[in-house]
Amino acid sequence: MKDYTLTCSSTVDLPLNHLIKREIPYVPFHFILDGRDYLDDMGQTISNEDFFKRISAGAMPSTSQVNVGEFLDFFEPLLKEGQDILHIAFSSGLSGTYQSAVLAKEQLKEEYPERTIEVVDSLGASSGYGLLVDLAADMKEGGASLLDVRNMVEDTKLNIHHWFFSTDLSHYKRGGRISATSAFVGGLLNVAPLMNINTEGKLIPRKKIRGKKQVIKEMVQMMEEHAKDGTNYTGKCFLSHSAVPDDARKVADIIEERFPHLDGKVMINNVGTVIGAHTGPGTVALFFEGDKRID
Repeated sequence: MKDYTLTCSSTVDLPLNHLIKREIPYVPFHFILDGRDYLDDMGQTISNEDFFKRISAGAMPSTSQVNVGEFLDFFEPLLKEGQDILHIAFSSGLSGTYQSAVLAKEQLKEEYPERTIEVVDSLGASSGYGLLVDLAADMKEGGASLLDVRNMVEDTKLNIHHWFFSTDLSHYKRGGRISATSAFVGGLLNVAPLMNINTEGKLIPRKKIRGKKQVIKEMVQMMEEHAKDGTNYTGKCFLSHSAVPDDARKVADIIEERFPHLDGKVMINNVGTVIGAHTGPGTVALFFEGDKRID
């Protein structure tokens, strides 16, 4: 069996040491904060805590996707080492980075015709994207071939559920995810919309819910309804949050009580700087395997 490397981008929102341990290289996005360009290097240059403090103080970060040249620089050393590549990309519904990876693949195939390069659109984001990558790493470590892992990712990606809520809608409004009117009314009436990722990998508001306690209850209810085998779910469950660890812990505690057969404890991760530039502080997101997503 040929050697191959599983790769991803920084927007998987998994701990850096987790990726290192699993031998998963990542390609970083960029973000601009207070006029300075940063690599999204998973908290090495600027901590998540500092990042969200600066946003709360008024900073308005912007982000840029990984371009073709950066993918060429990322992929080529692996090819020179004799590695094939399976790259799982950030959702094409949220970024053009998937297409950049595909264009880089096409260029490199001309120079390295003996190597296999596969690029798969995760149609996922944050630790939901990370969950899909983690499942691929499990299969790779079990001895599966590159194409078998690729096929699993293609077959499974729409079974990865993403459910979000936020108590601060200003950044969702700025990014066009919800309307200015919805953001204003939501803040006025203490409405925390429950959102998810659809079949095109786009963020969609689903329900308007009054109060944090109720939206947490509803998010857990979505897992009860959609998780594989319901409350007998035996898979992994990931959470990510943007500067609200107590809220994330509340969700995790309820899930661990309601779903006693989980594969380990709920993994709680930080929303990274690129996703966080669009969510701002106040977001909690839940990820698990379940039935096929709806539009």
